Amino acid sequence: MKRVLLAGIAAAVLAVGCSSGSPDLATIVEEQGLEPFEATIDADQALVALGDALFWDPILAGNKNMACSTCHHTRFASGDGLSVSIGQGGTGIGTERIMDDAMLIPRNATEVFNRGASEWTVQFWDGRVEGTPETGWSSSAGDQLPEGLDNVLAVQAMFPVASAGEMRGNPEDVEIFGVYNEIGELGDDDYTGIWAALTARLIEIPEYVEMFADAYPEVAVGDLGFEHAANALSAYQAKVFDFTDSPWNRYLGGDTAALSEDAKRGAVLFYGDATCATCHSGSLLSDQEFHSLAVPQIGPGKDEDAPEDFGRGRETHVDTDMYAFRTPSLHNVALSGPWTHDGAFSSLEAVIRHHMDPEASLASYDVSQAIGPSLQYVNRDRYLDPLLASVDPILEGIPDLSDEQVADLVAFLNALTDAAAMNLDHLVPESVPSGLPVDR
Repeated sequence: MKRVLLAGIAAAVLAVGCSSGSPDLATIVEEQGLEPFEATIDADQALVALGDALFWDPILAGNKNMACSTCHHTRFASGDGLSVSIGQGGTGIGTERIMDDAMLIPRNATEVFNRGASEWTVQFWDGRVEGTPETGWSSSAGDQLPEGLDNVLAVQAMFPVASAGEMRGNPEDVEIFGVYNEIGELGDDDYTGIWAALTARLIEIPEYVEMFADAYPEVAVGDLGFEHAANALSAYQAKVFDFTDSPWNRYLGGDTAALSEDAKRGAVLFYGDATCATCHSGSLLSDQEFHSLAVPQIGPGKDEDAPEDFGRGRETHVDTDMYAFRTPSLHNVALSGPWTHDGAFSSLEAVIRHHMDPEASLASYDVSQAIGPSLQYVNRDRYLDPLLASVDPILEGIPDLSDEQVADLVAFLNALTDAAAMNLDHLVPESVPSGLPVDR
């Protein structure tokens, strides 16, 4: 229904032309009711402080060798700058991270900008976490998921620590002090055990006991669970990665001089002929739905489906969900490359051109543009044929854009950037309660 409504709005707007036959931006803004995006965050300071410590502390990794910030670092716009992430066993951060004996994560580490906005109901590329506090949560943990999680971002925070490749580690791993990793030996589906073991680690550290007491004065130490840590991580990310002061937002707020002329032309295309706003809709610039773009498959693939990644279809086992991934939000998108679920493209122009003609893009794709470890492009016909067959029909509405129009769209995407998000070095703490080293 959402797609139909948006298509109807777009058609109505296109009918309101100026002398050249194209709508002007002011008309589009009025007709579509576009308003500035605001993600007002009201978070308790003690909870944010706890989340700050947890976000940067390697104590949450089974081997005590990486933190949430390893893949969502401020030096890399809250991502890691890699096409697909280097998980357990790697050393360093971002584009300087070294494989060593690491596990390669199949998907791109998304930025975490504005994830505290109340509009969010879906997390992860495949939507394996979704819901609201009112409706409840759907996740791979099923009934093991504890009560008391504040929002979908907090639910998301429960899972990277439980992933063997991302943070938990593997059976028989030895952590950095030569001690057996007690969390790595737990089963992949033993979420309750993993979360309890991590909570036990945290409350062995006096400073964390004090910080939890400040954030949760009504909760006894013995009653703490990892959900309390997840709520803190959510509060921290929501507060410090809230960046909405972009030229586009200022334009929507009434500052008509905030956008360059090429960005204005790009906005007209985005909300008009190029049909971008059909999926990149609403205040988040994402419909939070799942679409197959037939993105080139690179990297290790996903678990038993390797070398392929079936995306949403892997979660739902529905044919029409095969190779589909959640529409990314576009706020601050210029900072968050490489782009798509596996970071296949290293320029926004390449992403736009892929939307226009996925078949041609797949045929000419050069995997050398991927950023990070040497990755394989899965391009044999037996993989490409079903991938192309899965393309969402919604892409058929995208016209062939000229080079100038593509450049204008890129200008508009750049205008979605809050300049304050470009340098976040001040967020890196000097130390964390565990005493473990902080990635800088």
